[in-house]
Amino acid sequence: MNKYELAVVLGANLEDDERSAAMEKVTGYITRFGGTVSKVDEWGKKQLAYEIRKMTEAYYYFITFEAPETAPAEIEANVRIMEQVLRFLIVKQEA
Repeated sequence: MNKYELAVVLGANLEDDERSAAMEKVTGYITRFGGTVSKVDEWGKKQLAYEIRKMTEAYYYFITFEAPETAPAEIEANVRIMEQVLRFLIVKQEA
């Protein structure tokens, strides 16, 4: 099992329940592909460096998790098609 961090940027136009449902879905993907979520860090609404889909603000989340080597590709494939997600990035953490 390797340690990873997933950064997720959700649109600022989402309601609280829509954001929590989207994050639940993302963490569900992690557990579905054999991972365990260690921590979900919500940074809140922040200004974007550049406009994405005509939005200048977005909600930032950072998820720390452990998963097998094949999991990040599977998680990425599923998160990529989520409408609520503006940007995401999975990074492997060094031991």
